[in-house]
Amino acid sequence: MRLFNILFLYLKILKILNLTGTLLIGKNAFICALYYFLLMRIMIIGASGQLGLELSRKLSNYELIKTFALHELSEGLRLDLTDYLSLEDFIIKKKPEIIINAAALTDVDRCEVERDKAFKINAEAVRHIVRASRVIEAYLIQISTDYVFDGNKGLYKEDDLPNPINYYGLTKLLGENYASSYDDTLIVRTSGVFRNKGFPVYVYKNLKEGKEVLAFKGFYSPISATKLAEAINELVTYKKTGIINIAGERISRYDLAQKIKELYNLSGKVIEVDRIEGWIAKRPFDSSLDILKAKKLVSIDFYSTDENLKHMVI
Repeated sequence: MRLFNILFLYLKILKILNLTGTLLIGKNAFICALYYFLLMRIMIIGASGQLGLELSRKLSNYELIKTFALHELSEGLRLDLTDYLSLEDFIIKKKPEIIINAAALTDVDRCEVERDKAFKINAEAVRHIVRASRVIEAYLIQISTDYVFDGNKGLYKEDDLPNPINYYGLTKLLGENYASSYDDTLIVRTSGVFRNKGFPVYVYKNLKEGKEVLAFKGFYSPISATKLAEAINELVTYKKTGIINIAGERISRYDLAQKIKELYNLSGKVIEVDRIEGWIAKRPFDSSLDILKAKKLVSIDFYSTDENLKHMVI
């Protein structure tokens, strides 16, 4: 298995070099693959979250430094993202070559109410992660969201102008701005990530019990944590910078709920609604992401709705 991964990285490096016009073949490229596989340290900040858990699995052949805040993690290290001096010191002392910041306060309504906490975790912490990354010259992958957009257009490209309509989206956009101030950063915008939690899991569990599910008619681009982690695993070898959308196919929450009902032959009823009672924050009507750029770069099928639904943890 280890040899297979080294060979895989070797072929990836050759592909990268071919794209850039760089000549590096045979033994030298194989040494690069060995370096990536055996020596590179990757820090996953937020390794106990849905994406963090899958990243830990997909990147397990690298030397991993895994951090958590609240949910204790085997072989993980507790890290308070709001203790900024300790955060910077931790990163600098560990000296990872790559940092993936998968930590965030993602409860949209909670962010609307607990604004100070949302700002500290989603924005200010990123500023300090960037400061430490500069010191050790680490490559940073910052996970962001489709909620940086207002939802008036849909199928947003990487260079479309953000315009968040809730505080969660605003804090994530501020985090993007901090991250993009560092040249060696890739911002991964994604949408509706699910694993053992998230809208698809909620739909499945309620329909299985014969309950009604209220589904917002708006659109987004849901992706499983598994497929997102697989795509990021590929991106690690490319070390691209800028912004890239990694998400699923555009679909309404209502159509997704109906698909889950039919796929699993569930008995509950799906009702399409304009708004969910109890929402505090505004939601964009169509925050779907254009994934053409990622399709050209990433070899796996990360976007198929049917394929993503296979990775619900239910």
